[in-house]
Amino acid sequence: MNDDPAPGGEPVPRGQASIRRMRDHAIRPRHDLGQNFLVDDNILDVIARLAELRDDDVALEVGGGLGVLSEHLLERVAVTHVVEVDRGLEAPLREALGPGLEDGQAQLHFGDAVRIDLSALDPAPTVVVSNLPYSVAATVILRTVAELGSVQRWVAMVQREVGERFAARPGTPAYGAPSALAQLSCDVRVLRKVPRAVFSPVPNVDSVLLGLRRVRPPAPRAVRDLVDGAFRHRRKALPRSLSHVPGAPAGRRDAARAALERIGETVDVRAERLSAARFVDLAAALAEIEGDDAVASAIATWRGDA
Repeated sequence: MNDDPAPGGEPVPRGQASIRRMRDHAIRPRHDLGQNFLVDDNILDVIARLAELRDDDVALEVGGGLGVLSEHLLERVAVTHVVEVDRGLEAPLREALGPGLEDGQAQLHFGDAVRIDLSALDPAPTVVVSNLPYSVAATVILRTVAELGSVQRWVAMVQREVGERFAARPGTPAYGAPSALAQLSCDVRVLRKVPRAVFSPVPNVDSVLLGLRRVRPPAPRAVRDLVDGAFRHRRKALPRSLSHVPGAPAGRRDAARAALERIGETVDVRAERLSAARFVDLAAALAEIEGDDAVASAIATWRGDA
């Protein structure tokens, strides 16, 4: 990527495009949106390498910011979708995406990534590469895993605590609903730590690059709902926790006990002890015991049962 010319004709060294755009467009990071802009281009090459970008990829970037990651993606993939909630960043983003907006190589979408219709993105994304705002990181990752079956790889800059939670294993303190939900469909790893100095303003928390690789299609809704319900009362035994889920059928507690016994788990086990795969087993057994043939069939099809 070439150095950007400054207004006076002097080149701005690689790595300072964000600083120039903040100055030229009078941009101030918004604390209410959790904005921490990337200001060190060295991390961009690391992100691109870890994402294993291909020239036929369709990239989705959530939180375009000042566009430094956006233009880096634009040079390496077929199409780049950029989703940004802050209309105040339109000018720097249009500057970064340039002619790509005219020839269709770049698409700029203004809206809240937690609410927009991701399935309407055309062409469908194959890879998610983002510096995610901390407040929405978990929700965005889980939405793209569940709703965008076309996406095969993720590399996301997230708060270290969020990254460790997604990659956590059963029985560890960090393991929770996000861990299990992501691991239903993906191999999840913390790829590397990220220095605070790559951001402006410098955040008060540590960040990591989180990587996901899809190994299965999006899990059936019933399985995801079961995981969500199981962790709502994580300190309770699973049968009791699942009986408190809104809309749970009568007799759910006894059915859950029977389902746990059927899959070889103790009836007093807590959600934090079950892996994503064991939640699938539990959901399938529970559907059979409760006579929900549609759910049982959906789970069997998803996991490839004969």
